[in-house]
Amino acid sequence: MWISDGWKDYELLDCSGGEKLERWGEYILRRPDPQVIWDTGFDRAWDKADAVYRRSASGGGRWTRSDVPESWTIGYDSLKFNVKLMNFKHTGIFPEQASNWDFIRRRVKNAGRVLKILNLFAYTGAATVAAAEAGAEVCHVDAAKGMVAWARENAALSSLADRPVRWIVDDCRKFVEKEIRRGRRYDAIIMDPPSYGRGPSGEVWKLEDSLFDFLKLCAGVLSERPDFVLISSYTTGLSPSVLTYLGNTVFSEKYPGSCESGELGLRVSKSGLVLPCGSACRWTCDNL
Repeated sequence: MWISDGWKDYELLDCSGGEKLERWGEYILRRPDPQVIWDTGFDRAWDKADAVYRRSASGGGRWTRSDVPESWTIGYDSLKFNVKLMNFKHTGIFPEQASNWDFIRRRVKNAGRVLKILNLFAYTGAATVAAAEAGAEVCHVDAAKGMVAWARENAALSSLADRPVRWIVDDCRKFVEKEIRRGRRYDAIIMDPPSYGRGPSGEVWKLEDSLFDFLKLCAGVLSERPDFVLISSYTTGLSPSVLTYLGNTVFSEKYPGSCESGELGLRVSKSGLVLPCGSACRWTCDNL
């Protein structure tokens, strides 16, 4: 398991009864988490949350807040991010991904060349910011215009607004197909594909059915000297071993390399135990 334990502005304080209690900078948030199937009680700290997300019986839910602003800034090492209370309980940042940001920065800094990186389903751009800060050229792609704008905010917060980043609003599959036709190639690919979604023409994306073919497509946009491919997954039931099998089948058949996969985790301050928060696969190429 890769545990993101380098945070100062984030802390997983406790988790119980299907919820987790977190500190985001100076604010305490209480929100649901389906992984928390145990009930170890709620002490007084839970009552001090500055914002609480409650699910609705009819679907969805909403935040109730005290003095929490519309947005605020947190930092991870030299990286800065805007946090916002969004629908569907999210904040715009997945803190367990910090171990992947560290991996990205190590690969970029140790590559001995400027890596060209394609970040797909790039959301609010934490991985883009990490890669750009380390010295990579990045192409950031997400279908949501608002998320791409948010990612640009995060880059500016980290004093990276002038770095070589292409900000693209597009369907990821269609964009990769166009890049292949254009002859553009990338030394590394980062992706965090959704469990379910629909394309611009109504195409259904279901991770279990679509990921293998999408990875084969992405293999066609890799350069002759690829460095790494990083795949994250939050799909329930998709084990790290499955990601390893996919990565080795698609990428190691074309290039000399291997996969390492594992769960992503956050340590709970109260118990000292680790909460699993999704999975990741890191395929790295041997020296060519």
